[in-house]
Amino acid sequence: MTTVLFAPVTFNLAETTRMIQVARALPTGLRPVFMGYERDYVRLVIEAGFDYRPLEPAWNAAQRQQAMDFDQGRTTKSPFTDELVAARVATERALISELGAKAVVTGSNMTSFVAARAERIPLFYPVPFALTQPQVAQARRMYVVQGGGALARIADRMATAVLRLAYNRLPLAPGAFAKVARVNGVTPTRTVGSMIRADFNLLTEMSWELDGFDLPSDFERVGPIFAHIDTPVPAIVTELAAAPEPLVYLGLGSSASRELALTAANQLGTMPVNVVAPIWHYLQSADRVPDNVHVVDLLPAHKLGGLVDAAVLHGGQGTVQTACATGVPFVGMGLQPEQTWHVVLCERRGNAVSLPPKKAGSPDFVTAVNRVLADPGIRAAAKEVQRAYATEDGARAVARIIAGNLAS
Repeated sequence: MTTVLFAPVTFNLAETTRMIQVARALPTGLRPVFMGYERDYVRLVIEAGFDYRPLEPAWNAAQRQQAMDFDQGRTTKSPFTDELVAARVATERALISELGAKAVVTGSNMTSFVAARAERIPLFYPVPFALTQPQVAQARRMYVVQGGGALARIADRMATAVLRLAYNRLPLAPGAFAKVARVNGVTPTRTVGSMIRADFNLLTEMSWELDGFDLPSDFERVGPIFAHIDTPVPAIVTELAAAPEPLVYLGLGSSASRELALTAANQLGTMPVNVVAPIWHYLQSADRVPDNVHVVDLLPAHKLGGLVDAAVLHGGQGTVQTACATGVPFVGMGLQPEQTWHVVLCERRGNAVSLPPKKAGSPDFVTAVNRVLADPGIRAAAKEVQRAYATEDGARAVARIIAGNLAS
């Protein structure tokens, strides 16, 4: 039995569920084992039946947020100290050796990029195209500045140029990685873009999302990968779906905020709709939402097609792809360039409306939701995208690539 080590950032819902889907698709003869540092979504790994190995040192909440901001290009400041990077690389190398793992599959657990190379085993990286080295190098707009007006476009192109310089040209990768890489016999990287580039960069995109881009030889499109949480659809969802009012899904993933969750919920509370909202993890005990907004735990969102009429999403690739695969038109509020990129591509395809999150409390939010509920063109485009998604299986494509590489 050949062991494949999966290394998601386990406080990131999309990464954790993406890794679970790939692990499920591995052929007989490949044994998936998961590792992680934080506990947030470990239960999903365990409930899926996989062997999980908890590692230390873990981060506190502030360090997690800083790491996510760094990974998503919102800051160049990093929580990766020399001590933390050295400790994590040593721990991961020890686990690889103990398991006799022959490959590592990572989300964006950045110490895996050093540990796998130090152990001289291949590193596979199923990843959205946005904020990869070639995407930043070639994209005309990164949507650092949102908006469709002439001034917004000019400002964003200037901001994109600055991001491109910082991401792909300047030596801004955290120095701890270069130091620890050298100690472990690995060639250090200097830029942020090159630091998060694996041996196999497997793009979880539809073909049209890569139009106009030239991919390096170590990049390959595999197709969408999104969560399939193995739980029944709650009774409240089926009850609300049968009601005369439209049913809206409010999904903000794991990278939004309490403020945005409450603002969106309160705006939806002014509309003649019902809402199912897995936003409990953002709310405090004293928070109240309107009566038509039903706060629930994580939902099997891939089963909501035909039950939900529209969605309001934060723009994370997992939530966006789930809406696309189920034929649900949506309003997307990208919180950072990667998320805005996902939403804008869907808006161009016709199945979504992009809205800056700063407008979540404005009349524009209500207008956007009403549009995706009522516009026949948007709804027809959502069904067309759904049909295209039905021909894709990104997790199985990744599994084939892993198996083929290990068999060669």
